[in-house]
Amino acid sequence: MNHVKNRPWLQYYQDTKPLEIPKISIYHLLENTAEKYGNKIAIIYENELITYRQLKSHVDRLAGAWKQMGFQKGARIGLMLANHPHYIICYYAAMALGLTVVQINPMYTPRELYQIAIHSQLSCIVGDPIAVNTIMKVHELYSFKSIILSNACTSQREFQILEELLNYPSPLESPVEVDVHEDVAVIQYTGGTTGDIKGAMLTHFNIIANVIQSYLLYGEKMEFGKEVMLTAIPLYHVYGMTSAMNLPVYIGGTILLIRKFEVNDVLSMIQKYRPTFFPGVPKMYLAFVNHPDISQYDLTCFKFCSCGSAPLPVKVLKRFEELTGAVIGEGFGLTEASPSTHRNPPFAKRKTGSVGIPLPGTDCKIVDDHGMELPPHAIGELLIKGPQVMKGYWRNKEATNAALVNGWLHTGDLATMDEEGYFYIVGRKKEMIIVGGFNIYPKEIEEVLYEHPDILEAAVVGIPHENEGEIVKAYIVEKEGRKVNLAELKNYCQTKLTRYKVPKCFEVRDALPRNTVGKLLKRLLVEEELKKADARKNHNKS
Repeated sequence: MNHVKNRPWLQYYQDTKPLEIPKISIYHLLENTAEKYGNKIAIIYENELITYRQLKSHVDRLAGAWKQMGFQKGARIGLMLANHPHYIICYYAAMALGLTVVQINPMYTPRELYQIAIHSQLSCIVGDPIAVNTIMKVHELYSFKSIILSNACTSQREFQILEELLNYPSPLESPVEVDVHEDVAVIQYTGGTTGDIKGAMLTHFNIIANVIQSYLLYGEKMEFGKEVMLTAIPLYHVYGMTSAMNLPVYIGGTILLIRKFEVNDVLSMIQKYRPTFFPGVPKMYLAFVNHPDISQYDLTCFKFCSCGSAPLPVKVLKRFEELTGAVIGEGFGLTEASPSTHRNPPFAKRKTGSVGIPLPGTDCKIVDDHGMELPPHAIGELLIKGPQVMKGYWRNKEATNAALVNGWLHTGDLATMDEEGYFYIVGRKKEMIIVGGFNIYPKEIEEVLYEHPDILEAAVVGIPHENEGEIVKAYIVEKEGRKVNLAELKNYCQTKLTRYKVPKCFEVRDALPRNTVGKLLKRLLVEEELKKADARKNHNKS
């Protein structure tokens, strides 16, 4: 399964032959499954049941409509939709035509959408009621060739209505041919609304590879045509795209699609539909184990669960496993790798606190600042090589050349590996903050703060948090003679940033720590917070 020899994690894989990835487009995942499992339920959404035959019919009719509208292979189409069957239909229709999907959080502000539209040169955008006002504001500045809205957007009838296109009488007869290694299926943005915005180009081959890798890692636990995937993470997120949409389509599984994670509603759906797999994030597991009546629910339907985006507190992990009898396989991934690279496997030992072993066909190493590979237990930068690693960054050769060197993806994450090939993430070389599975770049928030008329300086950092993994904290210096109202400042940020990017805490300071040449020393701010946390723990113990 891996072309590299003498890697300690290979001992856990029975099949050590080179990993073979089928050279098919993403659309063919659906095409193949619809042929094998046409009458099987593909999607359950708010008690609506859609079979694979029906799903493919919707996809082909929408693709036929888009073809008639003149959509050309390679054009960028933005999907700005919350979890809904429409997302899955639009995604696969785009794949059938060889379009490039740009996945966009429907909660993004006009500022954020505008930057993505400009950078990716969006031709078309599909939106739902959550996103419609933002799309309209951006359309005043950026001329989309096509705007497609759901019929729930009752005030915008002058644009194409998605439901009408789904009933187009002439379905696509055959999908567009794609070069799976070269043609970009998805541009997934990892940055914010600054000049540093980066769109990871994921090819059809990259995404198919990660689906196959994910399936193989589950081993005998995952069976074709028999699984139900609890899909509560957003499909517009790369983790949701691969683990909660493309993977169940590949295996002929049922997608139990949750529009918004509300723990009471989700528990009711679990009782009714008995999902077997659940890719989640720490906040979701916390909501389950902290539910006051959780012991009254039967959660033993789960075979295996995974957790990504941030470390899961051990106490929460153990409690959830007590409730379900299922193992939570903690893992690691990043947008640039489609996204999964590591997972604690169900067929080998699980090490709490570790992100597990590399997925089949993935090679990894820990290197020092000079690129020299380090021995077990040494801390260095994690480098990754594998078929799931992106083609590069859209319209950004400089960033691509920095990230991809001789086929190795430089993650910017500090990690270590033990003698058995299990990896541990110990920190980040980058300043990126992860909240609820979403990447946040401090520079984006700082630029918003610098636009405030009363702020002289600003610094944003990620502060470790017991339950959240990390929270965003902003330190500000006021302009002379000015006074910042922190409640008003938070409201100001909410008008400029998506909610999860808005700092949880603000602190006013006389000055920010800098070195002798004026460079801002953010690590000192983080160290101060860690010392405060330790002091609180010691005080509580005493």
